[in-house]
Amino acid sequence: MEQPTTIDEIVTMLDDSRRAFHAATDSIPDAQANAKPAAASWSVLEIVEHVAKVEDSFYGLLQKAQVLDAPSISRAKESQLASQVKDRSTKVEAPEFVRPQGRFTSLYQALAEFDAGRARMIQFAQQQGQGLYSLHTIHPRRGPMNGVELMTVAANHALRHVEQVKETVAALASK
Repeated sequence: MEQPTTIDEIVTMLDDSRRAFHAATDSIPDAQANAKPAAASWSVLEIVEHVAKVEDSFYGLLQKAQVLDAPSISRAKESQLASQVKDRSTKVEAPEFVRPQGRFTSLYQALAEFDAGRARMIQFAQQQGQGLYSLHTIHPRRGPMNGVELMTVAANHALRHVEQVKETVAALASK
């Protein structure tokens, strides 16, 4: 997928990844959502909780972002971030503050929290428009980025975990 160049395309990217996340999780019953394929693995419910926490964290970064006079636009960086973030061949340990803590008792609750966070992000994109490129924030793992780059990370982070959900469901089915 080519990187978005308009706010409508950014919103579409965020919404498409939200839909893909739902497609991977919506039909999973709560009993299966709470099951772990291995002791050190996350359940689907924990994966969704993690993604919801990350959405909230990213939204917080956007709200606190510094506004620069000159926008910073790098399509190459956006593309690189997209491919790196969703690539599950490299395992990444989540920082403590976004690890699941058992906050939700159902997948429905966790998905509702994810949806609320994604809706805030989409509304922020629509309000900021091209000003997203002038926002400057620091991602805890990937360093300095503008608002579009952070939204690219958010969309692809959800897609990364779509794959983890599929892997988890497959591992549970093979038990």
